[in-house]
Parts: sequence; C-alpha cells; structure tokens
Amino acid sequence: MGFEGQVWRLVRQDDSVGEIVVEEADFPWLYGRFIPGTAFPDVEPLFTRSLALSEAEAWEAFDDVHEEITKAVSLISPSGPVAEFLLHIQGDTAWFRWSDEPFEG
Repeated sequence: MGFEGQVWRLVRQDDSVGEIVVEEADFPWLYGRFIPGTAFPDVEPLFTRSLALSEAEAWEAFDDVHEEITKAVSLISPSGPVAEFLLHIQGDTAWFRWSDEPFEG
C-alpha cells in the first residue's frame, strides 16, 4: 500500500498541532506538506531546535529535544497512534519515520 496522499495528524492532548499530507515515501522516511494547527506555535521552538541540533550533529542534545517532542505531542497515522516517531518540520515541509514498536537504543 502506498503512503502518498495519506494524512497523518500531530496532536497535543486534544489540540491540533498540525497535519502532514504525505507526498513521497523513501523507506524508512515519509515526506509531506505540513499544515500547522492551532497548537503548533506552542511546540514550534522544539522542532526548530531539533532540526538545528541534527544539522550540527549534536546528537546528545538532539536526543534530549527529541524526548521533549515525544512527550509533548503524539503522531497519529491513518490507522491510529504510533508507538514512536522521529519528526522534522521546516516551514511547510515535514519528514518523519515511525514505528508501531518503540525504537531500540
């Protein structure tokens, strides 16, 4: 089954953080257009910091921010919540990978 056209939701409790409309799949990553929700401004600094740390290859600090993100928001696939995810958002673009089981390590 292809992922293109699927809508994945990012939520914080009952608030919409945004939606990702998948445009491309390149295993294990999905890429799409990000449409911010009303709660996105509250968590946007985490995504900005996460991306900067990733680009700087500051992995220990990146892991800390990633943990903050996963505590703050949930990723919902078309079939329901995922157990774990790694998500980057830059402007109106998002790319992510997910697992139905927690990541190892």
